Amino acid sequence: MRRKLYPINILKRANHIVAAWEQIGTDQTMGSVTHKVFTADITTAGLIEEQIRAAEIRLRTLRNQRDAHYLSLWDKVKRVYDGVKGIYGDDSMQYEMVGRKRISQRKRRARKIVRG
Repeated sequence: MRRKLYPINILKRANHIVAAWEQIGTDQTMGSVTHKVFTADITTAGLIEEQIRAAEIRLRTLRNQRDAHYLSLWDKVKRVYDGVKGIYGDDSMQYEMVGRKRISQRKRRARKIVRG
């Protein structure tokens, strides 16, 4: 199922219709649709598109700031892990308290037996 209920090039199509409508005569109405109402809808749609583009740029900027901050924070987290490991050891309660797994509680990898 399509995501949108309208074609992706709707503004292009609408502008094409406006150009043709102006050649036919702007005093003509198509049912209840007048030239003035039609062009006002196109203008409103264009303004909404501009707002969306501005919001997307702002969102991209915020995401880049977040990623830079998280990268800096991750570096600090790793430093704390390494500091606790260096001071107290990797089998200490303090190492477990900061969220790491003590070496005595880790499962050993099973050896693969190579048959030849």
